Parts: sequence; structure tokens; C-alpha cells
Amino acid sequence: MKTGVKKVKVHVKKNDMVTVISGNDKGKSGKVLRVYPIKGRVIVEGVNIRKRHMRPTQSSPQGQIIEREFPVHASNVKKG
Repeated sequence: MKTGVKKVKVHVKKNDMVTVISGNDKGKSGKVLRVYPIKGRVIVEGVNIRKRHMRPTQSSPQGQIIEREFPVHASNVKKG
């Protein structure tokens, strides 16, 4: 762990059902997929979907654009 970085106690755990209470996805609910306690963020299933541009590989020579969930701040979600 880096020095000077404080680990935040997050009120939700992996696999908890949560509801978003603020932001663009307000009112959406889903399951917590991952928790980042150092940053105080969580990834919620189906919330904060962004497009990610992937570079070309052998399996996809043209590259691709995938949609995936990005983290939201833990204070913007509540259990239930």
C-alpha cells in the first residue's frame, strides 16, 4: 500500500444489491461486482456503462468497441 493513502471503509460488499442515489444513473439498481476500498469506489452491474475502444489483436484484427461498467463512488450508492 502506498504511503499517505488512506483506506476508506466501504459500507457495501461484493454481491450486495445496491441502488444508485445520485448521478446520471440515479434510480438504477444492481449487484456489486467489485469494491476498491483505497479509492472508495465500487463497480455495479449495469451502472455507469462506458464505451471502451480496444486495439486490434489476432482474435479481432479490426479492433472493437466494448461497453463495460466503470466504478462509481461508494457514497453514491445505498443498500437495497
